[in-house]
Amino acid sequence: MIKNSTTDIEDLIALMAKLPGLGPRSARRAVLHLIRKRALLLTPLAETMSEVAATARECLNCGNVGTGDLCTICEDMTRENGELCVVEDVSDLWAMERAGVFKGRYHVLGGTLSALDAVGPEDLRIPRLVDRVQSEQVNEVILALNATIDGQTTAHYIADQLIGQVRLTSLAQGVPIGGELDYLDEGTITAALRARKEI
Repeated sequence: MIKNSTTDIEDLIALMAKLPGLGPRSARRAVLHLIRKRALLLTPLAETMSEVAATARECLNCGNVGTGDLCTICEDMTRENGELCVVEDVSDLWAMERAGVFKGRYHVLGGTLSALDAVGPEDLRIPRLVDRVQSEQVNEVILALNATIDGQTTAHYIADQLIGQVRLTSLAQGVPIGGELDYLDEGTITAALRARKEI
């Protein structure tokens, strides 16, 4: 029995609608555009997505996304300057990189502590962070967590774990309360990073 091609298209629209920022109408427009530009967009997109699906993985060291055991940032020896920037998610790391002002390394927690969601320290990469501070030549940990209640709770917990071992700083001006790094512009991130303060 031959499958109706319209069903395939509807399946693609339904999958696209699950992406952040896309609803059913936007997904429908995007799929129609891809179909119209099949050779230029759809075929290369499908091939690239298949390749990424097969090769993408988390960096064993920091939690960033790459295609090898270590991401390009962790492999870059010029970034061994003793500064370690702790972020909540990979999207926050990418936001910091877009700003282009931080030249050290990162540590992705994979979320924040949350009593409501039953997320404890063992559910995040906090133990790995403590190990990195002790085993790598880290002299400053920058807590670049989102300015939410859970983000600040996580920052205070990490500060308690590392106090006395390393210089601890956090982002300062420019990051509004309730703001998330992924939604900030590069200028705001730059100002916040440059004005970081002791915790």
